[in-house]
Order: sequence, then structure tokens, then C-alpha cells
Amino acid sequence: MSLLERPFPQACAALLAAFALSGCSIQPLYGPLSAGGDVAGELQAIAVDPIPNRLGHYLGNDLIFALNGTGSHVPPKYRLKVTVSESSQAPLLDTVTGYPTASNVVVSADYQLLPVQGGAPITKGHVTALASYDRTSQRFADIRAARDAEIRDAQTLADQIRTLIASAIAAKG
Repeated sequence: MSLLERPFPQACAALLAAFALSGCSIQPLYGPLSAGGDVAGELQAIAVDPIPNRLGHYLGNDLIFALNGTGSHVPPKYRLKVTVSESSQAPLLDTVTGYPTASNVVVSADYQLLPVQGGAPITKGHVTALASYDRTSQRFADIRAARDAEIRDAQTLADQIRTLIASAIAAKG
């Protein structure tokens, strides 16, 4: 049913909503900030604190690249503190052997973006990622597949954290 074929009150309500929304402005996430500068420049000024363990190494490298992929040296305005936790799940079991045929690596991270001078966090949050892999009877293949799942999780977490921080910086202006 087209807009013209609808009863008059519904058509009026739809047109009224369209006119109300036409005044909304959409601002690009990586556009200029109201206080000057841009979001990409602010992201480059974030120093990532070291994150312990192998997973922390992967996540730290992905965050550094996601926030400042240019390699330019910008004096830090912000510090990013991240704590990670990891768990493994085996949702599928072989009915004959009783061994798992697949596993999930679940990684969660809590992050805080703090000013370098100190003070209250600019933003903080919690993100989670899950990557699956097939298990075999070969131990080395299972270990390597689990590590690849960790790496995929670290990349996903870095993308989520970067997007959430960018939106917080853009909202702050």
C-alpha cells in the first residue's frame, strides 16, 4: 500500500515524522570537532598502557595501530588502560569419543580513557568478542587454532574500543 492509498491520519503522521526528521543533521564520526581539531588527531594522541600476557600483547599492538596507524609521533593527551580476561568453551562434543570438536575463545576487556594530567575518566566501558575454531586430534594444530582465535578476538576488541572511544571524543567535542 503506497503512502497515498493509506487512510488520511496515517499519511499525515508519516509526513509529519518525515518533516520533523528532515531538520536533523548528521555529523560524521571522524569529522571536525567543535573545539577545533578532529577525532583522528585526538585518537593519535592516545598512549596505550602495556597490557600483560600474550593476549594483551596482541590487543595492545592492534590498539596502537587502530588509534595511530600513521606511525606519527604525537605527544600523548590521553592514556588508555585495558584489562582483559579470557575463557574457553567447548560447545560441541563428538558423541563417539566424547572429545570436543569445536571451541570458542571468549575475550572480555574493560577499558578506561584517562587524561595524561590525571582526573576523571573521559570514557570507560566493557567489550566482549568470541571466536570459534575447530578442534582435531593433533595437539599442535589445536594450539595454533586457539592462538589464531585469540588474535581474531584481539582485532575485534581493538576495533570496538576504537569506535567507542572515537564516539566519546566526538560527543565531547
